[in-house]
Amino acid sequence: MGHGHHIEIKQENFVVPDKAKRFAIILMVLGLVLTGVGMATLGGSSSHSHEAVAESHAEHSDHAPATEAHSEVEGHDHQAAEAHAEEHGNMENEQFGPRAGFHAEEKPAMTRFWANLLVVGFYFLMIGLCALFWIAVQYVANAGWSTAFKRVPEAMMTFIPVPFVVILLAVLVAKTDLYHWAHYEHLHLSAGDAGYDKVLDGKSGFLNSGMLIGFPTVLVAIWYFLGRKLRGLSLKEDAATKGDVSFFKKSIRFSAGFAVLFGFTISIIVWLFIMSVDAHWYSTIFGVYNFISMWVTTISIIALFVVYLKKAGYLHLVSDEHIHDLGKFMFAFTIFWAYVWLSQYLLIWYAHIPEEMYYYQIRFEDYKANFLGNLILNFCVPFLFLLMRSAKRFRPLLVTIAVTMCLAHYHDIWFNVFPGVFGPGMQVGFLEIGIYMTFAGLFVYWVLTALSKNGLVPVNHPYLEESAHHDVGV
Repeated sequence: MGHGHHIEIKQENFVVPDKAKRFAIILMVLGLVLTGVGMATLGGSSSHSHEAVAESHAEHSDHAPATEAHSEVEGHDHQAAEAHAEEHGNMENEQFGPRAGFHAEEKPAMTRFWANLLVVGFYFLMIGLCALFWIAVQYVANAGWSTAFKRVPEAMMTFIPVPFVVILLAVLVAKTDLYHWAHYEHLHLSAGDAGYDKVLDGKSGFLNSGMLIGFPTVLVAIWYFLGRKLRGLSLKEDAATKGDVSFFKKSIRFSAGFAVLFGFTISIIVWLFIMSVDAHWYSTIFGVYNFISMWVTTISIIALFVVYLKKAGYLHLVSDEHIHDLGKFMFAFTIFWAYVWLSQYLLIWYAHIPEEMYYYQIRFEDYKANFLGNLILNFCVPFLFLLMRSAKRFRPLLVTIAVTMCLAHYHDIWFNVFPGVFGPGMQVGFLEIGIYMTFAGLFVYWVLTALSKNGLVPVNHPYLEESAHHDVGV
């Protein structure tokens, strides 16, 4: 786009088309129908007794020396690590080694429903939070190119409370079925008791019911408050006089505070809600991995809304240059996701320590199609199709890849949770598809409604003209 070309800047007021409303409602209705079918096909329920849980922990306590040894191995060389692996040779199979982490307790049939609510809640919570982080990063980086469509992530951010309430509902109702450590917490075992687990006891200061509910609630409340503040400043700026940058400067300060807080605390949410499903396992980059997975998903969703609004006749200041840059972000962070995914896998594969290996063991041996499909759909497909410059500017292809990535990264979160909760044998079915479709329809309806409540163009933003003349060059 030429910089010398005059562009008229005027406000645009979005009205949600009836066709878009019908699409969102049909998506929700179909989702509810499939959810009902999935619920109808659930098997019978069974309850846990404290004795059964204690027996399960007693079985796991046989592997406790492995966990103790792990802390000693960390400071030793590779030869010590090999000796540690040999110590468990009598339990190894030809693939990974001992199954030293999963507890095959019987679950009530409804656990699958609550696990799906945890997955869908976490997925959409992270989308809302990443949309807020997108806004903050643009302010902190003094970026102007994305100003023309900044109201899209602002609208997405308003959805944050809905999925968080869904997560809390799932956790409050089915905590002891979703999280193995929650069973152990209620047993109140001490050293020397049958079923005592030194690993879970050592993590009890962090993995406890108070922390699981209280800490995320405080964090999300603070994040959401800062997000609403940023949105409020953005809307007030529309009514300000031309050239008034006071709201813009305040937005930078609030964005800087949010970015620092979010950067240091987002991993805690991931650890509590997702990683603690496999309570005996840990990864120091698990938080980064999940953030990048949802960050690239959020960028894909922003691209979908931008393309839709352009097709509907809005966002006149947005051009192929902006869409091209969104495609480049999708491409770049797809590569980064693969880098973090491979880094986590290689570190655990190389060390060959049993209490770390079982996370990949169950997912590779019992969910091999999911394991490979996750890599293909989240990396290979978007990498190959977005490699060319023309692909990032061809909207039908960009939309197809964006939708693929949204679905694939949802499966990524599902894949983090379900094997840890249920062990082998679970697959995506009517219930999983239905719940996702229901919340996807609700999310689309919510965001479109939020977009219609205020002007689409931040008319007094100091970088709006720069955004209108944005040019990616070659």
